[in-house]
Amino acid sequence: MEKRSYLEINQEQFKEFMKLPMDKPLVMLNLLKFKDTVPETRLTGEASYKEYMRQATPFFETADAEVLFLGKPQTMLIGPEEEDLWDKVLLVKYNTVAGFLGMLKEIGYPSHLRAQSLEDSRLIYCKY
Repeated sequence: MEKRSYLEINQEQFKEFMKLPMDKPLVMLNLLKFKDTVPETRLTGEASYKEYMRQATPFFETADAEVLFLGKPQTMLIGPEEEDLWDKVLLVKYNTVAGFLGMLKEIGYPSHLRAQSLEDSRLIYCKY
């Protein structure tokens, strides 16, 4: 069975997300698995993602968002031992759903860097 990769927003799930109150805070949990090498740049996926974060930071600031945590998982304490851990975990708090959505639509937002860096990902809305 071929392993699936998830890099784009699921439109059905996004429709449900859009029903949230636009003025409520939220946290987005990002689970990240990097490419070994990004063909377009010959950088590692991790180095390319670091550049994404550098370029995305002004957009986070405009959206009144705060990076709560960016780190590397170390040890599985609860869960299957044979399961690979994600390369990085990122938690970003947005003061409003509208701020998050506005950031995604901003001209120049470097979503292409995020996509080219990753082999697989999860983006999970967490109620704050």
